[in-house]
Amino acid sequence: MRILLTGTAGFIGMHTATRLLSDGHEVVGLDNVNDYYDVRLKRARLAQLGLHQGFSFHEFGIEDPARLLALFERERPERVVHLAAQAGVRYSLSHPQAYAASNLQGFMNMLEGCRHYGVQHLVYASSSSVYGGNTTLPFTENQAVDHPISLYAATKRANELMAHAYSHLYSLPTTGVRLFTVYGPWGRPDMAPYRFAQAICAGESIEVYNQGQSLRDFTYIDDAVESIVRLLYKLPAPGNGPGLGSASAPFRVFNVGNGQPVVLHEFIAALERSLGRSARKIMRPAQDGDMHATACDSTQLEAWIGFRPATPLAVGVQRFADWFEQYQGR
Repeated sequence: MRILLTGTAGFIGMHTATRLLSDGHEVVGLDNVNDYYDVRLKRARLAQLGLHQGFSFHEFGIEDPARLLALFERERPERVVHLAAQAGVRYSLSHPQAYAASNLQGFMNMLEGCRHYGVQHLVYASSSSVYGGNTTLPFTENQAVDHPISLYAATKRANELMAHAYSHLYSLPTTGVRLFTVYGPWGRPDMAPYRFAQAICAGESIEVYNQGQSLRDFTYIDDAVESIVRLLYKLPAPGNGPGLGSASAPFRVFNVGNGQPVVLHEFIAALERSLGRSARKIMRPAQDGDMHATACDSTQLEAWIGFRPATPLAVGVQRFADWFEQYQGR
């Protein structure tokens, strides 16, 4: 198939594109390569993808409707994996307009492209952050998600609602993926694993928020990609079934997480063991917008695609640490 994949220079985007290319598909990549974090890492990811036959790349933002629709017109993708978004909970506190432009207007532009050019299936990234103020763990798709605690989370929930409207109105099959704290090689520098590894290797202190007591469901990148690709291959239909479905639309939303949450202190300890170095910790209170706990129930995902994330934390962290030291030239 010819697959349009947005956010190709991103962490999950690069790995998903690599997998789809390995499966024999043609991947049309799209990314604006912004400077939210180190552009050199994004360029290095794109260089890896450029080694594959069947990969082409376009550099502009999904906020530009005319240019995006022209891309749909020219490339005629059969399916779309939409991972492009303004990421980060804390950044949304200081740059809210970036989230409105990319996550709302940009997502609308993607829906319009899929609608007008006969896309067979749109799979898009939502987030575990949509669970917001929920305190009942683990999170399941059928829980109410009406109390986001960050603008980022609100935009991701809005994406799910917008997708349902287009699925209902235009019979566009859509599948949302509520990702839980994805980590691994080529990960984002603004996320804890990379930031902690960088500071530990440099002999610098790390800031540990919520006194290290935050509970997180860390999901290894290969498990996230396997889930996304299997979901892409299976089109939803109207009716009840696994995941958050709809009787009136070909619409589904699924949790994608490991299901084995750990407190942040445990993750740091695993990273210390993998790097062979100790961290100097500075304890901080919780930050605005951060969820105190996430835990994933992937039962419905497994029922739908026959797979659920299961990579042990120790294995995933060691793979990340090995890549990090190689990438940093240590």
